[in-house]
Amino acid sequence: MPTALRDRDRALTAEAAAPRRLAWAATFVGLFAGVASVLGSWVPSLWGDEAASVLSALRPGGSLLTMLTHVDAVHGAYYLGLHAWVQVFGASPFSVRLPSAVAAGVCAAAVTWLCGRFGSLGFAVLAGALTAILPRITYAGEEARSYAFAAAIAAVLWVVVAEILSRGAPTRRGWALYAGVLAVGIYVFLYLALLTLAVGLVLAVGARQRRHLWHWLAASAAAIAVASSVILLAVSQRRQIAFLEHRDVVTPHAVLVRMWFMGLPLAVLAWALIAVAVAGWIHGLIRARRRGHTPGLDLELVALAWLVVPTGLLLAASPFAAGYTPRYGTFAAPAAAILVALGLRRLAGIRLPSEVPRVALAAAVLAALVISALPVWAAQRTPWAKNRSDWNDIAATIQERAETGDAIVFDDAVRPSRRPRLALDTDPGSFAGLADVTLETSYADSISWHSQVYSVSEAAALGRFREVDRVWVVEYARDGTIDSDAVAHLEALGYRRVARITLHSSVVLLFTR
Repeated sequence: MPTALRDRDRALTAEAAAPRRLAWAATFVGLFAGVASVLGSWVPSLWGDEAASVLSALRPGGSLLTMLTHVDAVHGAYYLGLHAWVQVFGASPFSVRLPSAVAAGVCAAAVTWLCGRFGSLGFAVLAGALTAILPRITYAGEEARSYAFAAAIAAVLWVVVAEILSRGAPTRRGWALYAGVLAVGIYVFLYLALLTLAVGLVLAVGARQRRHLWHWLAASAAAIAVASSVILLAVSQRRQIAFLEHRDVVTPHAVLVRMWFMGLPLAVLAWALIAVAVAGWIHGLIRARRRGHTPGLDLELVALAWLVVPTGLLLAASPFAAGYTPRYGTFAAPAAAILVALGLRRLAGIRLPSEVPRVALAAAVLAALVISALPVWAAQRTPWAKNRSDWNDIAATIQERAETGDAIVFDDAVRPSRRPRLALDTDPGSFAGLADVTLETSYADSISWHSQVYSVSEAAALGRFREVDRVWVVEYARDGTIDSDAVAHLEALGYRRVARITLHSSVVLLFTR
């Protein structure tokens, strides 16, 4: 293929996929991605982070706004949206996770459109489909958190940038739309603000794009000004995630495997294809410069800036401040899928002996990618997939064995996100008829998203065990060991254990007088 034609194929040109056909393709890919995320999403138990979402959404509106001034302001936009959602559709695991599946569909559709503006319709569908099955996206798409929305907004933001650049001269309407999408993105996920630097880099390195720099700067500044309230609240609440300082999360495995691919075989294949894409792109740039050609905007540059700049900054800052976990890289996951698709396209174009079809090699690698992604997708949809949470098992056990008038006590010695009490808070119907004898203040009346409780001895002093003959105790015990004081205090009150039921990460005990 002549160099000039190859350059045009990489750039935003008239040879991009036809808009009408591309729109239909993006729609179908988006539907596929939504279905891929929603299938089996009702199977795993909710877990601590999802409980924060659900319990925040279930609060009265005024109570939720008050809570956000104390904790979780960075998730406020998502909580408010979920609050409206559960008023209509309820708070079952399927219901609260469904919006994330829709967001995953929007993300894949936006990637399809973006890639169709740089190449053929087939390539666009490939990139969108890879986004749809990327484990980080399928995980975010079945989780009641804001990460799938962050990925979708990031993809839409790049679509807006691509559309602006495709029109050549800067447009106020286009950059105003960019500012609006960016501001909404920052409210949904604070670190999306880092994408401004990635966009600026893309504009700065291309001579044809530099005319947009002042418009980009003004639009980015306007978006950050609009989002300043959540930024200031996030700074004031930064100690909320201080516990991340004590976790060794920035490791090669966390970054290279868990962040986007979540499985070693898939990660090896994906990184190999990304290396092929980057090496081929650099080789093409060198050849173009030697021949005096000025390439247009490359999709490789967009994807690399999207992937490397924001996550690189998060990783670089992690030794100095809390604020990183592999899930924070979700909004860059579509860029990883695009680079993998570009690697496959490079494979399909390399020169091989005539007896080895080039397309067959790329197809075989694609099949290997899909096969290596399927076990990860399936593992995400097992009963204890979410941080090994077994709240469904706790609820089922109590519902089956407890009697009206029994009391229940939960292990509150573990960190808030692991407290088995959240099984009751997120599914109160399964615990109907039981006396919650240690409850002091419900989450709905607290300034945080979890309830305040008494110890067993404090509750006993208040007379809450006076008429109670049977007490259920639910302990967090991942290794089978119980380390709270509830058992000793109940025995001191004259109760004796008559049953022990060991679950996946919990132990349920029954005490009687």
